[in-house]
Amino acid sequence: MKTLATAIIVLLMATAPGSVWAKNIDLSTVPTRDTVQLTIYNAEDLTLVRETRRITFKQGANPLQFSWAGTLIDPTSVELRFLSDAEKLSVLDTTFPHDKPQMLYWNVASDFDGEATVEISYFTSGITWSADYVGITSADEKTMRLDGYVTVTNRSGEDYQNASVRLVVGTINLVEQIAMLAQQGVTMERADARGRVMRRAVQEAESKAMFFAGVAADAAVPLPGAKQVVKEGLSEYFIFAIEGEETVPDGWSKRLRSFQADAAPVKVEYRYRPQEYGDQLMRLYLLTNDKESDMGAAPLPDGIVRIFKQKGEAGLAYVTQQAIKYIPIGDKIELQIGVDPNVVFELKMLAANRDNIWGTFGSSVRRRMDEPGIRIEDRGVVEGWDEHEVYEQVIRNYSPAPGSITVEIRRSFGGDCTFISQLDAKAHDYRTVQYRAQVAPGDTLRLRYEVTTRQGSNAKQNRVQVEPGDPTPVAWAD
Repeated sequence: MKTLATAIIVLLMATAPGSVWAKNIDLSTVPTRDTVQLTIYNAEDLTLVRETRRITFKQGANPLQFSWAGTLIDPTSVELRFLSDAEKLSVLDTTFPHDKPQMLYWNVASDFDGEATVEISYFTSGITWSADYVGITSADEKTMRLDGYVTVTNRSGEDYQNASVRLVVGTINLVEQIAMLAQQGVTMERADARGRVMRRAVQEAESKAMFFAGVAADAAVPLPGAKQVVKEGLSEYFIFAIEGEETVPDGWSKRLRSFQADAAPVKVEYRYRPQEYGDQLMRLYLLTNDKESDMGAAPLPDGIVRIFKQKGEAGLAYVTQQAIKYIPIGDKIELQIGVDPNVVFELKMLAANRDNIWGTFGSSVRRRMDEPGIRIEDRGVVEGWDEHEVYEQVIRNYSPAPGSITVEIRRSFGGDCTFISQLDAKAHDYRTVQYRAQVAPGDTLRLRYEVTTRQGSNAKQNRVQVEPGDPTPVAWAD
């Protein structure tokens, strides 16, 4: 073992009643761990460690020593349980020596002489895991091979040999951070208070994460010779249980495959969404985390996706990489590929005018000021008017790829306005209009629409209305 943490469990046995401990201490051989289980909650830099050992007890009082020196173990979370002969063993008290701030003693009462299996559990920080993905699209961009990986990194100060590892996707809320607790001194009162809070918070999360309905029936088939990552469905969490055992030394990282989709269907789409992608037409790959895509057995954790494209005999071409957020089962995976230089996207204003002008005349009478017969000298203060603007969205498809491209456009408008066009437009929200179009290879598409914005007293509310109709003809623009 690299450190003293958990490895030093010394059984102190007094040889005779009334003898002095300093002269009668028998240091037994430290038993090795029988099993170790790591459950890593990434959201809080928190890992639940459960380890079992076989320890020989003698009838009477048996002091046990536990040390966490040089590690990030939270001392307030350390617990001792008896997995065998529990009715004959009990913890009388737990002591934190003031002169040994990184150590505790359990005083165990035993009704028999012999071996028993104990479980020591505690929480530590410094063990994390991350996800990453590699996607390779076919030459025609119809399918993608998507491989998922998880990397476990140990910076806890303790080595864990032959450990079963479980990775939790989800969020738990703790009152205090484990790393901060592990670095503070411990008193009995502080341990009791913090330990109760910590155990209550994490045991609640653990109960939600542990008592699951069962392993998903459609879990991915393991690769030959590769370790399986089992996805266990939970109401609020998902656990990836890595098959078999892994040695996770302190200071090391291990990368393991989590899933593989050989030919996930891909849809290519162009989107104009200024609030998400800036003032540019973004090209995207769209996939779905479902069974039809050879996925859907579990949510996909946050991670980095690296995209490559098959180039035939030329091999692979690097496309891009991006970070993705948590993808639930059935949700879309949206990968931004960038701006396509073969697709020209521009907006032209064709015309602008004002009408429906209202104002107050000298007699305080409110009238339309643009009516025929109203003299200029009789006009008063302008109070409201309508502004009409006619636009043309031009899309030119010079892409060498066969087949039409799909373009989705979202445009936002401020104030009280009406969007008029023959496009199949819909209100995405109270101020944004969305419409879609197909552009054939080598074709130029011109989408015309009119926006009428009511100003001043003519405005009634801040929203955009979508109405079918022909924009105002603009003779000089045709």
